Amino acid sequence: MLNKLGQLWRVFATGLCFTVFGIGGILLSLIVFPLQRLFISNVDHQKRVARQTVHYSFKFFISLMAFTNIFKFKLEQVSPLAQCKGQLILANHPSLIDVVVLISIIPNTDCVVKAHLFSNPFLRGVVSGTGYISNAQPDGLIEDCDKSLRAGNNLIVFPEGTRTKPGSHFAFQRGAANIALRCQASIKAVSIEVTPSALTKHKPWYKVPKTRPSFVVKELTLAPQPPIFDIKTASKKARHLNNELESFFRNTVN
Repeated sequence: MLNKLGQLWRVFATGLCFTVFGIGGILLSLIVFPLQRLFISNVDHQKRVARQTVHYSFKFFISLMAFTNIFKFKLEQVSPLAQCKGQLILANHPSLIDVVVLISIIPNTDCVVKAHLFSNPFLRGVVSGTGYISNAQPDGLIEDCDKSLRAGNNLIVFPEGTRTKPGSHFAFQRGAANIALRCQASIKAVSIEVTPSALTKHKPWYKVPKTRPSFVVKELTLAPQPPIFDIKTASKKARHLNNELESFFRNTVN
């Protein structure tokens, strides 16, 4: 009976938290970011302040989810990531809130986001105001990523490209390896484990597990790093690096 009541509470609390998230996105887009642009004339400075604002907003959102007992977050092992600068953060992608958790941990973050988010009514103002990188223009993607990394931002990329179904094998797209190789970026690998699984792909948000899930984030050591390359060997080396990263995650993430 107590487990059933707890499950019903988490359904309600999850809906409440996502409502807060949506309202927060609208307030940032319509009030906070326009005010920041009004008082900050430098565009790069505007984006830095907007990213800091999103960092603290996501930190509040994660605290709210913990307070309402939706998840038990275990993030202590990745607290050093808050000191990273100019790193490519690669992570597996088991749940809907993975990027929210990572941005709540790492203040100066940039992201490669799906193009459709720029038309999402709740998020388009956020992704535009922060200057997050759209994957809509593949030709300019590497240049934008390189510029962001050289500016000292940490770039979050999920090599799978989408959330992984529970129990399925990792299947990495080559985009993350191409970014790492062509930008000669230092890679930080991060493991995300959600047990029991929650907020997964093709599963509605209100289908919560019977027990409160643990959301554990860990930094993985000895991740493969991009080799030196030239234009003639870039494609081959990107393919090889992608295979190395995929194998590394398969062998280290539970």
